[in-house]
Formats: sequence, structure tokens, C-alpha cells
Amino acid sequence: MLTKYRIASLVIILLLFGLGYFIYATETAEDSSFPFRLGLDLSGGTELIYEADVSALAEDDTDGAMQSLRTVIERRVDAFGVASPIVQTEQAGFVTGEIVHRLIVELPGVTDIEEATAMIGETPVLEFKLLREGASPVEGLGIEIETNEGTSTVGSQDGSAAGSAQDDRYEATGLTGRYLEDAQLQFNQTTGEPYVSLQFNRDGAGLFAEITRENQGRILAIFLDGKPISQPVIRDVITNGQAQISGGFSGSGGLAEARELMNNLKFGALPVPIELVNTQTIGPTLGQATLDAGVIAGLIGLGLVILFLILWYRLPGVVAAVSLSLYVILMLALFKVVPVTLTAAGIAGFILSVGMAVDANVLIFERFKEERRAGRDLIDAIHAGFSRAWPSIRDANISSIISAVILYWLGTSLVKGFALVFGLGVLVSMLTAISVSRTLLLALAGEKVTAALAMLFGTGLSKH
Repeated sequence: MLTKYRIASLVIILLLFGLGYFIYATETAEDSSFPFRLGLDLSGGTELIYEADVSALAEDDTDGAMQSLRTVIERRVDAFGVASPIVQTEQAGFVTGEIVHRLIVELPGVTDIEEATAMIGETPVLEFKLLREGASPVEGLGIEIETNEGTSTVGSQDGSAAGSAQDDRYEATGLTGRYLEDAQLQFNQTTGEPYVSLQFNRDGAGLFAEITRENQGRILAIFLDGKPISQPVIRDVITNGQAQISGGFSGSGGLAEARELMNNLKFGALPVPIELVNTQTIGPTLGQATLDAGVIAGLIGLGLVILFLILWYRLPGVVAAVSLSLYVILMLALFKVVPVTLTAAGIAGFILSVGMAVDANVLIFERFKEERRAGRDLIDAIHAGFSRAWPSIRDANISSIISAVILYWLGTSLVKGFALVFGLGVLVSMLTAISVSRTLLLALAGEKVTAALAMLFGTGLSKH
């Protein structure tokens, strides 16, 4: 009967050592595929806060535009290889009534503010605008349009490009970089000249088709950062959502210019203008000090808890210590594999979840003690103790998980880091406190209870 529990206990011990080795090996390797991902407050880095100008958008379009802004900024930052960037949007000013839309960008490891702002600030705003009836266009720009019948060159003008996004000659169409899905550098098969191919998403393709259907013969200018870069004449209805920017890419620097334009558009043409309003830099020394303090606090707390469990609960306390050790190692492995970005708040959530795991063990052992006092033998008392403690453990953990979900859903990035680690820790602690502790206790229990075994399973200051 007890053989299966002893085999399972051996598997648990092997798992404990295996996960411990995994953490050690991946942390000491130079080019580890599973490093710990540290947040801005632990690794040091830069926080940039931008305000978005959504005045030109309808109220119903604001949320979608801000989500698109977040997406393109994430793509832009990822292209620079920044480890574990955090990009989020938030609204402020509910009390005053003037809602301000902000974009918060955290760049761990980047302490050069100029470098950080360059990553974000160089991202262009792409807009498509119609030339008003009777107005004269900015000259000197051309484009190739991908139509249903093939590629055709249309709308070439002569002169200089000296317009602006505020030019009264042009009217907005609503088609912006928000709808841009991809941009690719390609070459004209006849002339060999480079051009940039644009692909709009489904909504953008529908809007593009509507614009070309209703405005044939009119000029549809393409503005990049407020300046017109091309002015095609709409010749056909374009339903596939594809366009090509060409012209101005000839000569020795043409290929480099086309590639730069492609990269800017591919990594994020902003749907709305943004303005940098605040910056904050945390040095790596301060971040390391925060990390060291969190680790030391966690080790001291865990050590004291294990010492109390062993002194008060004896052999079950040792089992609880093994269970807690497995819990800690399993959580650290999950941090690496998921991966979870660790912040100071996340470490606090981790330490708190250790307390939840300890709480479950205390409930189990107290129930076990009551069953022993009621005259049950060792094995029956273990089964009954776990069964009676389970409803309390379940309810407490479910309430904690609900709290973690709400915090993650409504909180800022700092609160989300705490909520994620705490919620994950509660789930794992339920596994280790119930399954692991129960298996180890049953493996150590004997069919015959000797005086020595009764003393080892005793609690508190009593002899048994």
C-alpha cells in the first residue's frame, strides 16, 4: 500500500534536484536560453512617458488607436533588441474631466535617454489625404499602385515637395498608419528601381477600397511625419489593400533611403502623434541593490519559516520544508520558462505566495493533530487531516486567485507584476501543499507506529 507513495516520493526528490540543476545550469551559462527576465526597477533602465494627441479622432476610435499605438511601439522597440520591454497605455484626468491618453515605455538595460527616445521618436506618422477640389497639388511626387489588374504607374507630378499635414489643400480620409499591416522593400522588374510595398489590414483595405471607389480621378497624397512623400491619382478601385511608394529612390543613395522608409513603416507608422512629457532613469547599481535586498529578504523569511515548521511540527515540518523547497524551485523554473518579467513588486508577490503555501501546511498539520488526538492511527489521520483541511485551503486560495485576477485586470504595470507572480504562486502552492506534502507524509508513515515514529509525528511541546 505504501510502496506507491514511496516511489512517488522518490520521483518528487528527483524532480527537486532536476529542476534545481536546470536553474543552476541556465543561470551560469553565458548564452542561456532561459535567463531570468528582470524588470526596470531591478535591472536599471529608462522609463519614457508620452502623451498622445487624439484630438483628430472620433471618441469611438480612440481606444483602438491607442491599442494600435501600443502595438507599433512594441514592434519598434523589439526591433532594437531591448530585453523584456514593457509598453502600456493609460488614461488620466478623470477628476478634472480632461482625459489625457498616455503611452508608458519601460526599457530595461537602456540608461541612455537620448538612445531610448530615438527608438520611439523616429517612428513616423503615416496619413493618406485627398487633394481638395480646385486646389493645386504639391509637385514632384509619384507612386505606383497595385490594382486588381496589375501594377500601373499613375499620378507623377513635377516640382518640389514642400507641403505639410496642416496644408488646407488636403483633407483627411481617416486612412492612417493605424491600418498598416506590413511594408516590404521590392524592386521594379523593368527599371530595377527600389520601391516600398504597403499592405493594409482588413479594415484598412476596406477603407482604401471605399476611398478609391468614391474619388476616382482625384489625388490621394501620402504624408509621412506631416510631409507629403507621394501624390498618386486614383485611376481604379483598389480592393486588395496594396500600394507601392516609388519615385525619389534613384541614384546612389536611393536604395538606402527606400530601405530606411521601409523600416520606419514596417516597425510602426504611428496612428496618432505623440509627445515626450517625462523621462526617468534607474541606474543598474540601484536596480541591483533592490534585487539583492529582495533576495536576502526572501531567503531570511523562508529560512525562519522552515525553522519554525521543523521545531514545531518535527517530521511533518521537514516534509513541509521539502515541499516548500520544491515550490520555490518550481516557481523559479516557471519564471525562466514562461517567461515572467520579475520586478520588486513581483518578488513581493512571490514571498507572499510562500506564506500561502505555509498556511496550507499549517492547516493540514493541525487537522492531522486533531485526528491523532481522536484516536486514529497514523495513516488514517493523515488521510483525514488532508480531507478536512482541503475545503479551507481551497476557499482561501480561490479568493486569493480572484484578487490576483482583478489586480492584473485593472492595475498598472507595477501592480500587474505583483498580481501575476502572486496568482501563479497560489496555484503552484496548492499543488505542492496538497499533493507533495501528502505523498511524502504517507511514504514516511509506517504500518506499525513505534514510540520513536509517534514522537517524530508529534507537534508542539508534547512528547507525541
